[in-house]
Amino acid sequence: MSLDGHVIFNEQHSNFSEFIKAAYKAQNTKYPKFFKMDHLSKLAFLTADILLKNQGINSEIENNIALVFSNKASSLDTDLSHQKAIQDKDNYFPSPAVFVYTLPNICLGEISIKYKLYSENSFFIFERFNAKHLFTYTNSLVQDNKAESVLCGWVELEGENCEAFLYLVSEKGDMKHTKKNIITLYNT
Repeated sequence: MSLDGHVIFNEQHSNFSEFIKAAYKAQNTKYPKFFKMDHLSKLAFLTADILLKNQGINSEIENNIALVFSNKASSLDTDLSHQKAIQDKDNYFPSPAVFVYTLPNICLGEISIKYKLYSENSFFIFERFNAKHLFTYTNSLVQDNKAESVLCGWVELEGENCEAFLYLVSEKGDMKHTKKNIITLYNT
């Protein structure tokens, strides 16, 4: 894991579950519901928490930050787990705890709860990272005063493969919000 080009967590683990738990502990994140989340939500939540804490965002007060996330597989990883539970007719025990996470926008809800975000949020599905859409949609939220800031990015998880890229847009930001800058950040 890296933040602003600096490695903040670099432990090797045999699977995603071990990796994300170790990263959670290393980052001193405090959110008991974390351990009940599906893998996509854990990845999105921890990535957002690291970025927002680093930006000095206070989770104890209401924040006017919109969320605009995307990926290519929606909540497929969790959907497959849920499907396994309903497919076995002899051992039919679908868990409501798994079913809750069969929508990709649930991870946005977990971030919103922790950071008291009552603003816009959207989760888009694209074949690949779509900087143009993030740029256009985010700019419209800020220009229309729907949010003071927007946490944007790509959070993808399929099995043991994961990728999380988030960035925060605000009028007070250090970097100009352009499609080219988004692509440069994503590729670094």
